[in-house]
Amino acid sequence: MTWIETVIIAIVEGLTEFLPVSSTGHMIITQNLLGIQQGDPFVHAFTFIIQFGAILSVVCLYWKRFFQFDNTPAPEGSSLWQRLKHKYYFYWLLIVGVLPAVVIGLAAKKSGLLDWLLDSVEVVAVMLVVGGIFMLFCDKLFNKGTDANKVNEKRAFKIGLYQCISVIPGVSRSMATIVGGMTQGLTRKRAAEFSFFLAVPTMAGATLLDLLDLLKEDAAWATTHNITMLVLGCVVAFIVALLAMKWFVAFLSKYGFKAFGIYRIIVGSIIILLLLTGHSLAMVD
Repeated sequence: MTWIETVIIAIVEGLTEFLPVSSTGHMIITQNLLGIQQGDPFVHAFTFIIQFGAILSVVCLYWKRFFQFDNTPAPEGSSLWQRLKHKYYFYWLLIVGVLPAVVIGLAAKKSGLLDWLLDSVEVVAVMLVVGGIFMLFCDKLFNKGTDANKVNEKRAFKIGLYQCISVIPGVSRSMATIVGGMTQGLTRKRAAEFSFFLAVPTMAGATLLDLLDLLKEDAAWATTHNITMLVLGCVVAFIVALLAMKWFVAFLSKYGFKAFGIYRIIVGSIIILLLLTGHSLAMVD
């Protein structure tokens, strides 16, 4: 990967990470457009690792919320575990929410399904269209949340189950978790914010797994150039995501998913049409 390819992909990641349009799907499409070789272990790892760079913008933007502790007294007679859970309840909810993704993600990775999906632009295109059609109607179906409803253990776990659907590129982790939150009676804004928070441990785990896999591979990948590309991609994705995140929350709260659904259907349909007519997505061969 060249410097310009790295920057382009990182910008796409930063712009799309928190939008319900599938950042992984858009990176796969972008890599194909740029003619980047698919199936390469470093390219796979790069796709996940720079997503973690974008996710770190959550910690920066919401640092007061992310580093929150409940310092009110625990109920009298509480055990040590209950007192700890009371104080660090926010983090406990993240653990509960990320557990389904740990199980499903590890299974998909060990089976080789995840690597196959990451190489399939066809899967991305189809899921963009399917997800887009769903998003045209999901506001009417699930927009019944109230500010009185907050994230609890049961809701966090169910949102985590929805997140597992995003193992399929083109689905969008953001869309799956926000819709998951809305099905549990959360407002769009509260569901979106918990989606952001849940992304941190999810992508941290995915990044760690990919780094470990890379270290097990032939160390030939660990060139100064590749490491520099990883760092550059993370930094660019972080900056762009930081700028895009607040806009998304405001837009979603006011207008909902419909515009994103239309966008997904258009992009997915164009890609499917190109593939059906025998055209390559690569701009250069």
